Amino acid sequence: MIPSAGRPVLTAQAMRAAEAAAMAAGTTEIALMRRAGEGIAQAILRLAAGRPVLVLCGPGHNGGDGFVAAAALRRQRQPVRVAAFGEPRSETARWARSLWDGPVVSWDDVAPAPVLVDAIFGTGLSRAPDERIMTVLRRCADAAILRIAVDLPSGIESDAGRLLADVPAFDVTLATGAIKPSHLVQPAARCVGQVRLIDIGIPIGGGARVASLPRLPHPDASSHKYSRGMVAIVAGAMGGAAELAATAALRAGAGYVLHLDDRTGVALGPNAIVRRSYTPESLTDNRIGAIVIGPGLGRDDTARARLGAALGSGRPLVIDGDALRLIEAMALADHIGVKILTPHGGEFAHMFGDSDASKPERARKAAAATRSVVVFKGADTVIAAPDGRTIFFPPASPWLSTAGTGDVLAGTIGAMLAAGLDPLEAAEAGVWLHGEAARRCGAAFIADDLADALSAVRG
Repeated sequence: MIPSAGRPVLTAQAMRAAEAAAMAAGTTEIALMRRAGEGIAQAILRLAAGRPVLVLCGPGHNGGDGFVAAAALRRQRQPVRVAAFGEPRSETARWARSLWDGPVVSWDDVAPAPVLVDAIFGTGLSRAPDERIMTVLRRCADAAILRIAVDLPSGIESDAGRLLADVPAFDVTLATGAIKPSHLVQPAARCVGQVRLIDIGIPIGGGARVASLPRLPHPDASSHKYSRGMVAIVAGAMGGAAELAATAALRAGAGYVLHLDDRTGVALGPNAIVRRSYTPESLTDNRIGAIVIGPGLGRDDTARARLGAALGSGRPLVIDGDALRLIEAMALADHIGVKILTPHGGEFAHMFGDSDASKPERARKAAAATRSVVVFKGADTVIAAPDGRTIFFPPASPWLSTAGTGDVLAGTIGAMLAAGLDPLEAAEAGVWLHGEAARRCGAAFIADDLADALSAVRG
């Protein structure tokens, strides 16, 4: 079993194309199924720890993988039973069925086992499965101690994260060949549990991958505050949001954070933050490596003027919060400078409209249309670059659903951008740091805690 971090993410169509290319190069479909099934069996052996296993097999290739796995488990004296729904539909699936020399339990007579393996449908499902099938699956899942899905839990559409039925939650999903979008996109991602890759020996590429430990900038003996990155935070109507962004930028490693605000007599964050009154000229300092604008900016004429000044400054931008409500998405395409947009779902819909397309597809289209890196935030954050490169993140802490955490993310990304990372790298590093800080904070944290936790994560 291989962890998913850093691995390519393939749609169902792309996976079929990769398999077809492997077969055109001389690998047979039977060889691919054998590798998948035997890899699944080895994973089940490790996870089951000797407890009896029930494998539920469907009529397609997912069921074929299940039969190969069950036969391999039986050869290794692992207690295993098989139940099947329907007859195998392809020659390869029939071959896999022939490997199993034990009884096949009737679907209506299935008795649960401590370890459940769902090999019914997997990748490629596009419509709701028969409720009779799902009723048995749910009953066996409810009774199992450990629930393992082959490729995807049955009832999930593989590309858009849609649930096509009432899908039980699994503990582990064994992705065959490649990680699929629905392993990471909600609401499907909440059903898959831990995702582990089963290598079936075919080359996998493409421009989409799972996030991994990023390359983080670190100071050396020659570093100084400006070389580590100067971040300017443009404040507005709600000063607390800009304070959070400024604190996060500093805690994430920026060498100099400039907080630009007209207000006086407000509660201040760290004394290390440099505070000056805002003027349009203050944004033209060539030492500024990134401008963060939007957290608490407001939506009045003053806010519009400040956004216009930031866009005209020529400095790299992180555009968040209120600024995303003020700007026209298509106007961003004419802005040549570096831009990272960080919308949550509501801000994204305001800028780009609603759509039935998948979250990664929407993010890619938005990035191309605006010539920006787009961080489409949420429990299933997806980052897209204008050239189509896409980064998926595993499910984030649900405790991030509290006010101010988006401001912390904007400041964190600003620090990475100011430190010299390219925009896609900066966005990935910022989201990774943000998620790791949330993990360390545990439960019921507030945004201030999250910003402070960034120092420990950088350490």
